[in-house]
Amino acid sequence: MTIEKLALLLCAMACPALCQAAVPVYGYDIVHIYPHDPAAFTEGLFYLNGFLYESTGLEQHSSIRKVQLETGKIVQQYDVPSQYFGEGIVNWKNHLVGLTWKSHVGFVHDLKTFKLLKQFQYDGEGWALTQDGKQILMSDGSSEIRLLNPQTLLPIGRIQVTLEGKPVENLNELEWVKGELYANIWQTNWIVRIDPHDGHVVGAITLAGLLAPADIVKGQTDVLNGIAYDPHGDRLFVTGKNWPKLFEIKLHIQSGATVP
Repeated sequence: MTIEKLALLLCAMACPALCQAAVPVYGYDIVHIYPHDPAAFTEGLFYLNGFLYESTGLEQHSSIRKVQLETGKIVQQYDVPSQYFGEGIVNWKNHLVGLTWKSHVGFVHDLKTFKLLKQFQYDGEGWALTQDGKQILMSDGSSEIRLLNPQTLLPIGRIQVTLEGKPVENLNELEWVKGELYANIWQTNWIVRIDPHDGHVVGAITLAGLLAPADIVKGQTDVLNGIAYDPHGDRLFVTGKNWPKLFEIKLHIQSGATVP
């Protein structure tokens, strides 16, 4: 079985609607490859002012990091208390907001120093965060995206994500890209492009084969998870949990442009 066929199979298991729908499908060209810490169980990722900000998961191993893009060097790190499984992060003005998986608690840090300022509560699981300049968007592993007030971090609405009327489950890592919401579908090599006004999936990105077989360590290298966008340089970055590389990619629409 080829890697691409395996990706389609995983997609069918996680989101049957995606694999049956006639939506535009995008492939990728690799623009540049950067080093990435293979010990980083990536949960959240964003790009800001020349640096990557990354959160990692697993109890006793969770952290928030500021990383040099070109070298992968960690220049600043906050270790999340050992009882928490760290999840997605997002910047909001001079703050950094982070989630935990099943603890129903999130944290607000000073963006510059990573000093912990306060914590907040939410129902259900915390998976990923991004922002559109007006509000914070949060995934919880379902087909819904929560909208949060960035000042209070209280819910102010929800977006139901659908493809041809069917819910798209397992929405994970999020990124705001040119007015669209990008979401990785957990345990697959797919990223969906979502219209935030109505929640409709307007495109699907296949990243099958991005990480070469030689870079995959059995029992360590995990799934795709990590999307960051540099709006000033129009650069899109992706990586995965325990991946040794981070990729800058350019998207191109595939001929015939539908998911089988």
